[in-house]
Amino acid sequence: MRHQKKTDKLGRKSDHRAALMSNVVASLIDNDRISTTLRIARSARRYADRMVTLAKKGTLHHRRLAISFLRPSGPDRKETVERLFDVLGPRFASRQGGYTRILKTGTRRGDNAPTCILEFVDAEVKAKVVSAKKEEEVKVEANVSGELQSQAPETTEEAKAE
Repeated sequence: MRHQKKTDKLGRKSDHRAALMSNVVASLIDNDRISTTLRIARSARRYADRMVTLAKKGTLHHRRLAISFLRPSGPDRKETVERLFDVLGPRFASRQGGYTRILKTGTRRGDNAPTCILEFVDAEVKAKVVSAKKEEEVKVEANVSGELQSQAPETTEEAKAE
């Protein structure tokens, strides 16, 4: 029996699972919101809350613990650690816990896996605005393709006549 065994293995070996959690939490820190499967979000939530708690304490030792979990190998990850300690730590300074939320979004089309959005509680995510030019371009392309379809039989008839 698996009493008090709280690790969800996610069907991966331990090294792969650690890399996955590191990448998911780093993406969450960078973007404030990510879309993933429900199992991965529930597993990553533990680590994301733990990273914010380290950021709230803010000492050199806690920064090194965060670096060892996030494994910064390039400039992007170094910026991730800086964002964690400079932005997220002060943002959640007065909050006692529960820094993330999971919003279920349905199922994935390919394998019917339940998907969700994992985000920080006070996430300020900017919505992408679709410009009117893109809609006009789509309409123009539809008109052009319609003209081409109407011209296609004429060109084949002309080719048969020749």
